[in-house]
Amino acid sequence: MNQTLTDIRKFLLGGNARLLVAPLLIVMILAMMVLPLPTFILDLSFTFNIALSIMVLLVAMYTMKPLDFSAFPTVLLVTTLLRLSLNVASTRVIFLHGHTGPGAAGEVIEAFGHFLVGGNYTVGIIVFVILTVINFVVITKGAGRIAEVAARFTLDAMPGKQMAIDADLNAGLIGEDEARKRRAEISQEADFFGSMDGASKFVRGDAIAGILILLINIIGGLIVGVVLHDMAVGEAARLYTLLTIGDGLVAQIPALIISTAAGLVVSRVNTNEDIGKQFSSQVFGNTNVLFLTAAILGGLGVIPGMPNFVFLLLASCFGMFGYYKYKQNSLATAVVADVPAAAPPVENQEASWSDVAPVDVLGLEVGYRLIPLVDRGQDGDLLKRIRGLRKKFAQDIGFLSAPVHIRDNLELKPNAYRITLKGVEVGRGESFPGMLLAINPGRVSGTLTGVQTTDPAFGLPAYWIDVGLREQAHVLGYTVVDASTVVATHLNHLILSHATELLGRQETQALLDHIAKDAPKLVEDLVPKLLSLSTVQRALQGLLEEGVNIRDMRTIIEVLAEHAPRTQDPIELVSHVRVALSRSIVQQIYPGDSEVQVMALDPSLERMLAQAVQGSGNVAGGIEPGLADALLRETATAAQRQEDVGLPAVLLVPGNLRWLLSRFLRRAWPTLKVIANSEVPDSRTIKVTTIIGAKS
Repeated sequence: MNQTLTDIRKFLLGGNARLLVAPLLIVMILAMMVLPLPTFILDLSFTFNIALSIMVLLVAMYTMKPLDFSAFPTVLLVTTLLRLSLNVASTRVIFLHGHTGPGAAGEVIEAFGHFLVGGNYTVGIIVFVILTVINFVVITKGAGRIAEVAARFTLDAMPGKQMAIDADLNAGLIGEDEARKRRAEISQEADFFGSMDGASKFVRGDAIAGILILLINIIGGLIVGVVLHDMAVGEAARLYTLLTIGDGLVAQIPALIISTAAGLVVSRVNTNEDIGKQFSSQVFGNTNVLFLTAAILGGLGVIPGMPNFVFLLLASCFGMFGYYKYKQNSLATAVVADVPAAAPPVENQEASWSDVAPVDVLGLEVGYRLIPLVDRGQDGDLLKRIRGLRKKFAQDIGFLSAPVHIRDNLELKPNAYRITLKGVEVGRGESFPGMLLAINPGRVSGTLTGVQTTDPAFGLPAYWIDVGLREQAHVLGYTVVDASTVVATHLNHLILSHATELLGRQETQALLDHIAKDAPKLVEDLVPKLLSLSTVQRALQGLLEEGVNIRDMRTIIEVLAEHAPRTQDPIELVSHVRVALSRSIVQQIYPGDSEVQVMALDPSLERMLAQAVQGSGNVAGGIEPGLADALLRETATAAQRQEDVGLPAVLLVPGNLRWLLSRFLRRAWPTLKVIANSEVPDSRTIKVTTIIGAKS
């Protein structure tokens, strides 16, 4: 026995007592339906029900978005069950002791039956019916309809939202944890509105049950009073009806409050403000509206026969409040205007080396309407995205790129931007803050109302749409992104495309210094003993040029150190490194352990190209122009056919032809990958899908 008590004490003291709250509450609610309750407990329970409904309403008003109150459907069910249990418990007390007087069912029911309706049961019935109709027909029906539509649109929009998350993840704008969190929020949002749609049926059923309980109590009380207690029909009708009305009102008022809370939760739009702030700023924030309202009320107040004092009083209140808001706005504008302007710079008459400005490696120039996106003072979202973009680039490619220098350019269009690399423009586009870009990934089911354009990063057809069309665009299958994401995605695409040019000597040295922290001897033996820094840089650039990341720097340095005594040619060194990185290269193109399905050259064409390379060291210069054009044309056709069936465009060639063919064929198909036979691991199975140069 003592051991059992000790275990229970440990369970409660260990913070597990909270686990018992919900089961005990449900058991107590169900117990109220079958166990007789003293009037004091009944008063306490009714008061708790009213307090609980007020708390739920206040929580609903202070939430920023529906998911902040994700437990609301469960709370709705519990509060409905609590009200019905109290109705059953109070009905039992009314039938058993109602003949003793108005206080038979407790002070709360008596107060609602006398104070709120003045002891007149006719007025009480009318008030009860009106409250029930408002709850059932207006609030509950509207909230249920909103929840139903929201649940359907949320489910329909899930694929588009998932694609938008994947796009942000692939562009480096968010990390895996943030993507996982957003996917969970989308799933929770669909579950929430689906649950709210079902939970609203409980409230509607509660309203119907309230009317039925009212009729049952009135008729049953009349029978009990007349038959069992020999009361006069009029006295029994008055007494039991008042008790029933008090019981119904004390239950329906909390029900009306809970229904209002449900409507507030499902009808609000996700913002960073609660309902009170939204209401005050959007309804009472415009001084012109306040002045016009005051003028209209004042005009109605001077009409003979109207309640002049009331209209003129409210007109004065609105006018004074509008004047107060006007003065407040004027004061804020004056404070901004009084900020002293920066002193003009002192002009230097003599030229100096400070006039020679270095060229930015990476630059982003924006029009004046895009300045808020990159302004630290306005918490520009694009700045955070660019920081995340550089971090993702470093993780995926293997080195840290130069920072992006951002400046405004008044020569650009207001919504235009341009991206520069070492002072030369490499990309340009337009972005519209406050609007969304709906991109057609190729499988949409309809068109949108908006400005037709193309995605600046990948050239896909797209529309600039209003924010209100977001859900419609998701349902139709569009990928929807905001203005800052458009610029960040374009910048990310260009950085990846020009990774070779971003790896300068400074970045190479910084990369080697970083590796030297963990393997100092490895770097010391390579640079400068065996290879110069410039040779290492060109070898790394050769890898980046063909889309091979340099994250595995330990392997790269070991291979360079192994072959440096025999050759200093960066091209030969890259070939040896590619063989060492073969698993990584093939894994990047063919994830998992799938079959390596490639294109190949006809053996006779291979021999011809090998002879041309030996003779001139150049594929294009060693074969006749007709054969070169045919090779380019046939390679492009085969690559197109390969990608049409969902396979990567990969050409498998002998090692001595790989580098030259890669450079030569890139003009025919920029996404073509050329790999050598020696670069395919022995564990992978090769399947040739197309032979280029075969005679038909």
